[in-house]
Amino acid sequence: MKKLAYAALLLALATLTASAQAPQPRQSGPAAQSMTSIPANSVTVTHWYKQNVYDPGDNKIGEIMDVLLDREGKASALIIGVGGFLGMGEKDVAVPFNAVQVTTKDNNKWYLVMNATKDALKSAKGFKYDRNAMTWTLEDAPATTGTPAAPPRTNR
Repeated sequence: MKKLAYAALLLALATLTASAQAPQPRQSGPAAQSMTSIPANSVTVTHWYKQNVYDPGDNKIGEIMDVLLDREGKASALIIGVGGFLGMGEKDVAVPFNAVQVTTKDNNKWYLVMNATKDALKSAKGFKYDRNAMTWTLEDAPATTGTPAAPPRTNR
């Protein structure tokens, strides 16, 4: 009889645990809708990402490393890699999205121009991508990965 009572209790606990772990539906707003057409003035991120940026004198300033969006999904900033050679010594700087103008060149090829010099961007504050936080932070800001550095040792 005890075995039967234990079995019933175990079954009741298993059922309770299973029902408590059942996925709950999310409350995330109205149902998503698909579009029947693409907005006429839209462009792809491909027009920006990994594209070169030039100064008004047609000198290459750098390459767009990332496109940052605000909470509404509008492009707000660009991360531009400047300086260095073959990726060594390159510095990533942030500029407002509207600082880079679009023009066309050579058979309507997309061409990005910024009213700045490479030297001006190289002297700007640098940023680094924090993979843990999935955001860009100042180069001299502490990282969110790993363990904090130990305090310096002192001789007593």
